[in-house]
Amino acid sequence: MKSVKNFAMLVAAAFFMNASYAQMEKTVEVGGAAMYPSKNIVQNAVNSKDHTTLVAAVKAAGLVETLETPGPFTVFAPTNEAFEMLPKGTVETLLKPENKSMLTTILTYHVVAGKLDSKELARLIKAGNGKAELKTVAGGKLWASMKGNKIMLTDEKGGMATVTIKNVYQSNGVIHVIDHVVLPRS
Repeated sequence: MKSVKNFAMLVAAAFFMNASYAQMEKTVEVGGAAMYPSKNIVQNAVNSKDHTTLVAAVKAAGLVETLETPGPFTVFAPTNEAFEMLPKGTVETLLKPENKSMLTTILTYHVVAGKLDSKELARLIKAGNGKAELKTVAGGKLWASMKGNKIMLTDEKGGMATVTIKNVYQSNGVIHVIDHVVLPRS
């Protein structure tokens, strides 16, 4: 009986410690869901209502396991609205199994190795006299710059995206939400 009572007390203590830890953990809300720094990129992204297209694309490209590794990664995450700005039928075409390679290239173009939060990006931009060149996991380049207090990205085709939510920390990196899909040269 005593061991059952001790076990119950241990379970209760663990529950309250876990609940208080979750309250102490500084979260950012993205797509109506709290993003927890103790969770990885995939564990958080699947909860964002604003990133269902991105999550579907990551699954179709077979990148879930990669984005669950320790990384660290910096992910520039386009919203559903950003994907909707692409020409009609583009997303549907990219999600087809025969286009997996092209989809993978586009998605990994949104990822930079390392954990580049807004302070680090600002430092790189300043060091580059107003422009920081970032090498993507896809092997392409993105250029980060500032427009007022907003971080802007320019892709290889001259397209631009604005970071709308910065510094969404993850256990394996950081996410910056962007308002446009950035595209590699080819």
